[in-house]
Amino acid sequence: ESEATMTSMAILMRRGVVLAGASMLALGVSGYIGPEGSVTAAQQRSRPQPDPTTQLPERLVTHEQMLEWFEEQKNWDRWGPDDDRGTLNLITPEKTKAAVALVTEGISVRLYHFPDPVNLDEPMPDTSNMRVLNQHWIPGQDPEATEIRGAALDAISFATHDGGNSHIDALCHYPVKDEGYTERPQRIYGGRPMMYTGQGCMGGASIDKMGPGYVTRGVLIDMPLLKGVPYLEKSQALYVEDLEAWEEFSGITIGSGDAVFLRTGRWARREAEGPWNYGGETAGLHASILPWLKERDIAILGGDAVADAQPSGVAQHNRPIHDMLIPMWGTPTIDNGYYLEVAEVAARLQRWEFMVSWTMMQIPNGTATPFMGLATF
Repeated sequence: ESEATMTSMAILMRRGVVLAGASMLALGVSGYIGPEGSVTAAQQRSRPQPDPTTQLPERLVTHEQMLEWFEEQKNWDRWGPDDDRGTLNLITPEKTKAAVALVTEGISVRLYHFPDPVNLDEPMPDTSNMRVLNQHWIPGQDPEATEIRGAALDAISFATHDGGNSHIDALCHYPVKDEGYTERPQRIYGGRPMMYTGQGCMGGASIDKMGPGYVTRGVLIDMPLLKGVPYLEKSQALYVEDLEAWEEFSGITIGSGDAVFLRTGRWARREAEGPWNYGGETAGLHASILPWLKERDIAILGGDAVADAQPSGVAQHNRPIHDMLIPMWGTPTIDNGYYLEVAEVAARLQRWEFMVSWTMMQIPNGTATPFMGLATF
């Protein structure tokens, strides 16, 4: 299987294909690939533990509690039975016009990180198993040549769900994790059957059905700034009081149709200490914030890693924020956002709200789109 998978990848790379995550499912790839091509016994034994505070009685969120919240909080049929956009519907023309009015300085900064090219012979612990697709080459050109024949050309290939690539998860990306999670067919946003094939999401809510792009108010939550540290501790869980403390500090109340960007300092830590398997150990939101966040009715949630604290500390829910937002609320999540530059500008201006804009790459039946958002002050 490994040889077949690698052969398929090589063929795709030679064709210059940009893949959505669902395409990789057809190749049968799963799990984090370590130096030997699989999770080793030593890695299993040394798995990180959740933030101890997540297990305190007043903090603990159980699987049963998640099931109750699924039913209480789901947005199914809120915008009709065939809706594919979820809470992106909250970005109304009025919301967009109000966001444009926030532009006073004319300063734009990126909110995204593009995949790092990799050496296939070296493991990249903070990327996914799809790291092997991160390639950049000149098609039909001798790599040793010093002159280019005709016009300059190049090609790239990458996986949308790679750990170094900022991307927006489609609403078909996560199935409902309830008591029927192991049954077939599983369900996605709206209660529809989850239908994945080698061509992607075939049952609706794929990225090409979620609109061409959006402009709305962006709100940065800069937790390292609030706590006076360069970056949060690995696996540190954030709670409602942390979010409310940020609102008080920034003078901003998170509201309907907002795009919320949570900075934990993932990229600052990476620069200082090097890469690590952030997908299994990263600071983020604890599941107990879900009722609070639901009341705010946000349009989209971005993290500089994943928005969930990892490990989550919630039994049967590795990523409870993803489990709730994507299939139940219909709220897309942005993984691997890059918020160093926007944090610097926001701190200088003492202003943590801005106009945010992004497009949605129309990948047919795609499970995600690369996120190339801009914050404009």
